[in-house]
Amino acid sequence: MARVEINQVSKIFADHTAVSDVNLTVNDGEFLVLLGPSGCGKSTLLRMIAGLELPTYGDIFIGERRATRLQPKDRNIAMVFQNYALYPHLSVYENIAFPLRVRGADRKLVDDKVRWAAELVGLTRMLKRKPRQMSGGERQRTALARSLVRDPDVFLLDEPLSNLDAKLRHSSREELRQFQDRVGVTSIYVTHDQVEAMGLGDRIVVMQGGSVRQIGTPEEIYLHPADTFVATFMGSPPMNLVVTGDVTLGFRPENFLPKASFADNGPVTQITFNVHRVEYLGGDRLLYGVVSGNLPETQAIARIPSSVSYSPVLNTEVTFAVANSELRRFDTASGKAIAAEASMEKRRAANG
Repeated sequence: MARVEINQVSKIFADHTAVSDVNLTVNDGEFLVLLGPSGCGKSTLLRMIAGLELPTYGDIFIGERRATRLQPKDRNIAMVFQNYALYPHLSVYENIAFPLRVRGADRKLVDDKVRWAAELVGLTRMLKRKPRQMSGGERQRTALARSLVRDPDVFLLDEPLSNLDAKLRHSSREELRQFQDRVGVTSIYVTHDQVEAMGLGDRIVVMQGGSVRQIGTPEEIYLHPADTFVATFMGSPPMNLVVTGDVTLGFRPENFLPKASFADNGPVTQITFNVHRVEYLGGDRLLYGVVSGNLPETQAIARIPSSVSYSPVLNTEVTFAVANSELRRFDTASGKAIAAEASMEKRRAANG
């Protein structure tokens, strides 16, 4: 295991800046997720950590070593790709053993390490199978075991679940998290799927346009987004945003409820809501409509638990509310959270 430090790293392709001045520390044994839309720079950053791309500027440290210009083979990292890159003609055993055989390891060491890794990922009974005889989740575990036998300092995972269907993604995500908890190796995981990021990451790095927008735990990023991009990227449905002038109000759909739902346990902001459509999702209902009245007319969504008895009359104004503690405020011009802006100003003043 090793700590990874990324210091002012940028990558410029011709006239396109893929990654811009990223500073990031991945702690020893941490599972860190790089999250963002396509083209945000997350995979390019991962490839620079792997040594598959050279930074235009900046430095990368793995453990105590400056790894910026080391060859991939000299970094002691293991990478799991989207397609798992298994050899179809080899058995699971031989796929896992391949890195050891390339290094010239003796037969007993190969056998011991393969069986150890297979047991860790639950493949002991499948060692004679070929990849075509396995499910997507089992192939993923084979790729993990093959990486594990190398005793890497860092695992790099580039969207390894993206080719799986929704049900298999869920079970594979759980297996991957259990694997991380058992092995404890430093891991950096790239995805565009916020559900994966929330479920897997000890911390999440949200990227957009080559830059880091926020770093924090899943809870911190969901409850206290640093800006309007993070607010709308995290959450499904996304946070509602209402521009009131210099200030933009944000509130999550699950906190936007009929006024009658609130007991007298704190101040609320009442909002006029005109529901146009209701979407039933089993455990929840999504109410799509427009807020108006005391706020500028804006599209909004409310998430109501199906256990709550509420039947809106469509195209009729009703009174909804949000607890003031759940309201977020953003500077309309910059998009930054106002609390975060005030905190930055306070730090600047303290630093002179």
